[in-house]
Amino acid sequence: MSYTRLFYHIVFRTKFNIPAIVIEHEKVLYQYIWGLVKQKECILYRIGGMPDHLHLFMELCAKLALSDFVRELKTSTGKWLKNNTLFPSFQGWGRRYAAFTYGPEEKDAVIRYIADQKTHHAQVSMEEELRTLLAEHGCEIDERYFMN
Repeated sequence: MSYTRLFYHIVFRTKFNIPAIVIEHEKVLYQYIWGLVKQKECILYRIGGMPDHLHLFMELCAKLALSDFVRELKTSTGKWLKNNTLFPSFQGWGRRYAAFTYGPEEKDAVIRYIADQKTHHAQVSMEEELRTLLAEHGCEIDERYFMN
C-alpha cells in the first residue's frame, strides 16, 4: 500500500473561452464530475467556476497520473456536455489545463478561494486569474500557448 496526500488545484476552460457552463445548471455538471472523481477513487473537496472555466480542488489517488486523470475528466465531461441540452453552447474544453499542488495546511484556503469564484470574477478576468496563479507557483508563461 502506498501512502500519499496529493492535493491538486486544477483549472481548465471551455474552448475559445465560450461561456458555455450555464450557471443555472452548473450543479448538474458538478455532480457528474463528482461521480467521475469518486469512480477514480479520488476525493473532491471543492468544485466551482464560471461559465468559461472550472476549478477543482481534489486529492488524487496514488495510482493515477495527473495528466491521465485530467484527460479522462475532460473527455468524459466533454461528451456528456455536448449531449446535454442544458448546455447548448458547449463546443469542447480548451486544449490546456493548469494544476497546482498544495499542502494540507493550505487546504481550507484553496477551498474558500474556489467557493468565492463568482465574487472573485466580478473584479478579475479568467486570464488575469490564471496569470496570477501561474506567477505564484513560479510557472513561466509561453505566450504562444497561453489561453489556447
